[in-house]
Amino acid sequence: MSNSGSLITHLRHIDVAMPNFAEQRQFYTELWGLTETAGDTGVSFLAAEGSPEQYVVRLREDAHKRTDLIAFGAAGAGDVDILAAQLIAQGVRLVHEPKALDTPGGGYAVRFFDNEGRVVEVSADVAARRHRRIEAREPIPVRLSHVLMNSPTPEATVAWYIRHLGFRLSDTMCLGGRGGIIWFLRCNTFHHSFGIVRGPHAAFHHASFEMRGIDEFMRGTGRMRRMGIERLWGPGRHRAGDNSFSYFLDRAGNTVEYTTELEILDEDTWHPHIYDLHDPANADQWGTANEMDEFIAVKSHNDVDPGLFVAPPM
Repeated sequence: MSNSGSLITHLRHIDVAMPNFAEQRQFYTELWGLTETAGDTGVSFLAAEGSPEQYVVRLREDAHKRTDLIAFGAAGAGDVDILAAQLIAQGVRLVHEPKALDTPGGGYAVRFFDNEGRVVEVSADVAARRHRRIEAREPIPVRLSHVLMNSPTPEATVAWYIRHLGFRLSDTMCLGGRGGIIWFLRCNTFHHSFGIVRGPHAAFHHASFEMRGIDEFMRGTGRMRRMGIERLWGPGRHRAGDNSFSYFLDRAGNTVEYTTELEILDEDTWHPHIYDLHDPANADQWGTANEMDEFIAVKSHNDVDPGLFVAPPM
């Protein structure tokens, strides 16, 4: 995916911690369809079979549930250095200056805090993982599609990612006159790789995994339902991004999504839309999903991310 005006090229992985590590590891490998490629005591690196990323999810055992890290890619080490210099000049607090990574695939990265205390990494020169083509009817993720975060100050957080990291606003979801609810942000021509959701506190909202196509998406959705995994919402098809969706809860209560056919934008002609969720077709074009209500929405508010501005073990 080509990039326009940003040093960030794509989403790499999401790293989360939780007390019930073994149960989470089993969920993501045996049910969700990821492959463990590396690990140690209380840490598991999970890849998507169709992705060149060394891993798309990192699980870590901890007494507290939290988001450890959101990782994005850059084209080269020089871009990481340029970004780091810009962040320092802009007063952004670093976790560490650019240095070599000791995570799978190595690489060169800078880590820093966003405005609400999340740790963000931007890396380059990570070795590509040998991956494969996902076959027809194979209901496992191709890649990590996008990650959304809850924010009690979403307008400020959106502005922070646009100003400091060069994200562009693709679309906004609103709820009538109550203002924006969800902001979809892109760093390449995919409609969104990241997003911010208005919530009561800073927390992980959901991670979405791209499937090969609609058939594989539906087969994965059906597998989760047959296995008794709690389904929050779907299957349906969003207006913003034009992608299909089925949302479930993992074993730690994080929301995870199967999706496919996320829209690819023309940077030269795209103008952001505002979609009102009072029109049910804006939430689900197909009309096949269960109705989104406040009880479902609250489950994706998730637990408060503890220890803002305290770097977690890496």
